[in-house]
Amino acid sequence: MASSDIVFLHAPTVYDFRKKPIFYGPVSDVVPSSPVFEMYPLGFMTMSSHLEEAGFRTRIVNLAVQMLQSDKFDVEKRIKSLDADVYAIDLHWLPHAHGSLEIAKIVKKYHPDSIVEFGGFSSSYFCDELIRRPEVDMVMRGDSTEIPHVEMMRTLERGGDLSLVPNLSWKDKDGRVHKNPMSYVPDTIDDVKFDYGTMIKNAIRHRDIKGALPWLGWDKNPLTSVFTVRGCGLNCAECGGSHSANKNFLCRSRPAFRSPEKLVEDICAIQDYLKSPIFIIGDLRQGGDDYATRFFSEARRQGVKNHLGMEIFRPAGDAFFSEMERSIGEYTMEFSPDSHDESVRTAMGKNYDNASIEKTLTSAFDNGCQRFDLFYMTGLPQQTRDSAIYSASASKHLWDAVGQEARLFIYNAPFAPFVDPGSRIFEDPEKWGYRMFARTLEDHRMLLDNPSWKQVLSYETVWMDRDTIAEVSYDAAQVLTDTEFSVGRIDEEMRDARSERTETARTLMHRIDDIMRISDPAEREAKLWEVKAEGERVMLSTVCNKKNLDWETGSIWANTPRVISGLLKSVFGRGRR
Repeated sequence: MASSDIVFLHAPTVYDFRKKPIFYGPVSDVVPSSPVFEMYPLGFMTMSSHLEEAGFRTRIVNLAVQMLQSDKFDVEKRIKSLDADVYAIDLHWLPHAHGSLEIAKIVKKYHPDSIVEFGGFSSSYFCDELIRRPEVDMVMRGDSTEIPHVEMMRTLERGGDLSLVPNLSWKDKDGRVHKNPMSYVPDTIDDVKFDYGTMIKNAIRHRDIKGALPWLGWDKNPLTSVFTVRGCGLNCAECGGSHSANKNFLCRSRPAFRSPEKLVEDICAIQDYLKSPIFIIGDLRQGGDDYATRFFSEARRQGVKNHLGMEIFRPAGDAFFSEMERSIGEYTMEFSPDSHDESVRTAMGKNYDNASIEKTLTSAFDNGCQRFDLFYMTGLPQQTRDSAIYSASASKHLWDAVGQEARLFIYNAPFAPFVDPGSRIFEDPEKWGYRMFARTLEDHRMLLDNPSWKQVLSYETVWMDRDTIAEVSYDAAQVLTDTEFSVGRIDEEMRDARSERTETARTLMHRIDDIMRISDPAEREAKLWEVKAEGERVMLSTVCNKKNLDWETGSIWANTPRVISGLLKSVFGRGRR
C-alpha cells in the first residue's frame, strides 16, 4: 500500500533553474512569488479537501519552494522518497511549461508504475498535445475538478472504467489516448471545500511544513485566499480567464458563483486558524449588486475581523466603499486598469475613463481603505512607447488627486512572459496587432529555456517589438520612480537605490544580448555564468519595490494557539454562527 493515494507536486518555472544561467527580469514584480513562480494554485487545497473527506490520503509537495530554500535540496531524492499511486502536477500557469514536464519525467523515472496526471488551465488548453507526451498518463480538464478527482480515484481504486470519469483524458494500458466529455461544469461553486485546515493537517501528518508552503516566505507573512467565482463575465482581450476563453475551452458559458453566505463562512473558517489577511478573488459586483449587499450583510452578522483584500474589475463609488467600511474591520483594494491611455484600455475591452479611476481612489480613501494597489502594464494593444510612459507619468496626477496619499501604491510592469492561451489576443493575434513566437506547449517550453526574460517573451506588437517592450519597461520604471520622488513618497536615497537597480537590470539584459551573439557554445555558456550571480541579486524588485506588496501580519508561528483552536473546531464542529 502506498503511503499516499495522491501527491500534488508543484514545479518551478524552469528545471533546474539553480543550474542554469537565467536572468529573470521583472516578470514577477507584481505577484507574491519570485520569478520561479513557486506559488501553487489554490486548487491543490480544494482538491485535497474533497479527496481527504472521501477517504483518500493526500499530500502537497512544493518542490519549487524547497529548491529556493536550499541549493543543496535534491529534487530527485525527494521524488524518489515519495510513495503514491498518483502524482498530480499542475500546469495551471503557462510559465511552468518547462519545470512541470521535467518533474513529470523524474517521477516516471523513479515511479514507472504510478500515474502521472496533469491539470489546470494550461493543461486543459494544451490537453491534446500534453496527453501524447510519454511522461503523461492523464490530463484532468476544466476549472472545477474536485468531484471528478474523487471519481477518478475511486475508479482507480476499484479497477473501474475510466471512460466514465468526467473531464478526463487518459491512456489505456496499450497507450491509446481517450478523451472523455467535459461533462462536469457546475453552475455554482457552493459545494467546493475551501478548508485551510486540510493544508495544515496535511503538513503536520507528514512533518513537512516547509514542503507544503504555498510560496517562499508564506510562513513568515501568511496570506490566504477565497474565491467568489469560477469563470468571468468580462471579456478583456489579454486574459485567459475571460468569458470567451472559458466558453470556448472550458465549456463554461457563464460564471459559477459561490454564494455570499458561503463566502463569509469561508472567511470565518480561516479566522479560526489565522489572524492573517484574506484576499477575495473576483469582484464582488460580478454577481450583481444584490450579491455584494448580501456579502456585506453577512459579514456584519458573522463578525468578519481579519483584514480583507478586495479586487475590482471596474470603477466603484461611494455607495460601494461606504458599505465596505461599515461591514468590514480593515480592507485593501486592488484594481488593474492596465493603461492610463484610454484608447489602449478601450481596445482591451475596458470601457471606462480616467475620471472614473480618480473617483474610485478618492471614494475608497474617504471610506476607510487601508491601502490601494493600482496596476499598469507594458506591451498592450495600441500601446506605443509614449503611451506606456504616459501611464507611468500619470501617476503624479493620481497621487495629487488623493493628496499624495501614502496608502496608494502604483505599479508598472511588463505584460510578461506569455500571452494567455485562450485569450482573444492569443486566438487571433493579427487582429490585435500581435506577432506570436509561441503557439504550442512545446514552443513555450523551449522559450523558457532562454537566459534572458526578453527572449522568453512570447510576443511582440506592431507598435513595439521585443527589444522596445523590454526597454520601455525599464524606462517606465524610471519615470515612476522619479514621479514618486517628486511627490514626496520616497526620499533621495530610495530613489537612487531603485534607479540603480533598474539600470543594473537593463545593463545585464544588454550584456546577455551581446553574449548570445557569441558563436562558440562553450564560451557563450561561460560568459552567461559570469552574470548569473548579478542577475539573481536583482531578480526581485527589478522595476518596482516588491516589498510594497507585503501585508503586515504575524508569522504562522505567532498564530499557533489559533491554529490549535481551529483544528479542534474542525474536529468537533464550529457550532452555529
